[in-house]
Amino acid sequence: MLAPSLLILVTFVLYPLVRAVWLGQQRCDNFGNNCVSRGFDQYVDMFTSREFQSALGVTVKYALLTVPLGLVLGVGLAVLADKHLRGVGVFRTVFSSTVATSVAVASLMWLFLLQPDVGVLANVGWINELFPSVKDPGWLRDPGTALVAVSMSSVWANLGFTFILVTAGLQGIPRDLHEAAAIDGAGDVRRFWSVTLPMLGPTLLFVVIVLTSRAFQAYGEIELLTQGGPAPYDSTTTVTYFIYGRNSVISGDVGLQATAAVLLFLLLLVLSVLQLSGLGRRVHYGD
Repeated sequence: MLAPSLLILVTFVLYPLVRAVWLGQQRCDNFGNNCVSRGFDQYVDMFTSREFQSALGVTVKYALLTVPLGLVLGVGLAVLADKHLRGVGVFRTVFSSTVATSVAVASLMWLFLLQPDVGVLANVGWINELFPSVKDPGWLRDPGTALVAVSMSSVWANLGFTFILVTAGLQGIPRDLHEAAAIDGAGDVRRFWSVTLPMLGPTLLFVVIVLTSRAFQAYGEIELLTQGGPAPYDSTTTVTYFIYGRNSVISGDVGLQATAAVLLFLLLLVLSVLQLSGLGRRVHYGD
């Protein structure tokens, strides 16, 4: 009975993983041929290389920019929309609409907004007065702001996903708990910190892990908005772009690309375990 599922698992998960680990110790030419085994020392060399360390640092910064902000905005909007008010369904639809937007569409929308020559935000007078760099040289062209600009598009694109999950978690909290807290004299803020947030623990833990995984695997928005640049600083070259990007220094070397991909898999595995063990201890699972 398990044979069909095991066949799919082996074909599309286990075999590619084993193949990637084996290929990760190979050094190939630009056509993926004439591969020579270098052993597992290649993993150590890749992890300690300046290029991989730089990409890892950019990835960590990107995650720190997108995950906390996306989580706070998602929770805030979900709490605001979790009210029994007339017309609140319209706001819920608007807040969750980005979940149906692909990375490509979201990135092109932000490119249209931030492009210095014809971008909407870049050519609004009062925005130029507050943020002169949005026009010259442009947030996507400035090494100091490019990563922040890409992070803005990512937060916006993932906001609907976070909003929907947190909204579902809020609807699972018994109203009796809020009523009991209100009778005891707890205000809105106290009820949020003492009732809502603890009961949202499992949902928030799941959202944090998913958002972190997405941040570490970000590629589409970087390819469309900055192509890993601005050059020559590679200020938006994340680990995923370092692996697959057209402008990457290892582009075309399938052996080194596999090495970096396996290292990224191990990093995400360790990070997820740490999140589950660390944050999981503070999660309250209601009966």
